[in-house]
Amino acid sequence: MQPITIIVACHNGAATLARALDSCVAQPEAERILVVDDGSTDASANVARIYALREPRVRLVQMSDSGGAARARNWGALQAATPYVAFLDAGDEYLPHALAAAHAHLERHPHEAAIRLDVDYAGFPDRLAAHPDFARHTEAISNTVASSLVIRRGAFLALGGFPMDETFRRYGGEEGALAWALNEAFGQRRLIDAKRVRLHYRAGTPAERHLSVQLGLSEVQAALQSETLRAARAFLATAMASVQQTRGLGLRGAGH
Repeated sequence: MQPITIIVACHNGAATLARALDSCVAQPEAERILVVDDGSTDASANVARIYALREPRVRLVQMSDSGGAARARNWGALQAATPYVAFLDAGDEYLPHALAAAHAHLERHPHEAAIRLDVDYAGFPDRLAAHPDFARHTEAISNTVASSLVIRRGAFLALGGFPMDETFRRYGGEEGALAWALNEAFGQRRLIDAKRVRLHYRAGTPAERHLSVQLGLSEVQAALQSETLRAARAFLATAMASVQQTRGLGLRGAGH
């Protein structure tokens, strides 16, 4: 079996981290579960330590300060030693057999770089969930959120990981930028036969802000939209250049 490393980015997620880790431990395809603590000031690190004591696959990696989710995820991917990496935010959870389905798909399709898991949106307030276009827009978001992504580590590194531009750090959008680059470089599909990851509502997240704008419940500043798009295009150009450069390199065999 080609195993998977789950990277759990966590910033002050002590209240939900145990739920996320329980869902990770239940995935036998996970060889390693890396909790990357992004400078938390709550008990997140202690929760991870407790799990690491009773589950050898769990390992805590602590960042010295808070550098944002993108940096935490990228650092986790650099620490991984498995062919596949998966990302789960500390507020979310895998549903049963989630990684089994992702792993089976990638093994059957060796030329695909990644697969997305279909997302169940839980706890969203009625102002969002009761909107007639909620399902349509959340379906699109399922192709971007980090918790839905299982990807070959080499492809992730070739793209440059999640963009760490300060624009994304301040306003969000790095998950969408990576999804755009991934789709352009390699394509991406989503397993839609079943919900396999649950995204729990958290106020103030990029997903909530994006939904509010798409559903016409709030407005986005034109300058902010323009700046985010500029940053995403810049990342796309850099990622595509990196992938093209990697494709052009010669591969030396073990006997050379």
